[in-house]
Amino acid sequence: MNVARFEHFFRAAAGLDVDKDDLKRYNDFIDQQLRDMYLMAGITAKTNARDVVQAYDFPITKGLQERMREFDKLFAELENALDTMVPRPPDITLSDEAEAQVPHIAGGISIGLARTFKIIEPALVNPQTKHWESAFRLFDLLL
Repeated sequence: MNVARFEHFFRAAAGLDVDKDDLKRYNDFIDQQLRDMYLMAGITAKTNARDVVQAYDFPITKGLQERMREFDKLFAELENALDTMVPRPPDITLSDEAEAQVPHIAGGISIGLARTFKIIEPALVNPQTKHWESAFRLFDLLL
């Protein structure tokens, strides 16, 4: 995602001012969260004696599903940007439907991340390293 789109997304999603230095943190965050999603989806597929991960194998919580819908409604123009930037799993095979869901999952996680900053510190405008680290720890607890 280019810097301007990244900045616009966080401003629109949560009223935050981020910059190009935050883009690296964001990319690392999305990579880690999706790796965790792929891991759990792969385990679910193998448990059900399948070699191909289906869309329903992803551990999508109610909150994440709501954020995914919100992303699709408000930021559909970013789907292609997310699709090209998000990692794909090297060791599992995704069905076409699962593959198509990946940018929506990344979008939902992104909205959740943006809103998490405001929960951590409601008056926050410009997230600093400590805010990013806190948000990462919260997501690691739950996803």
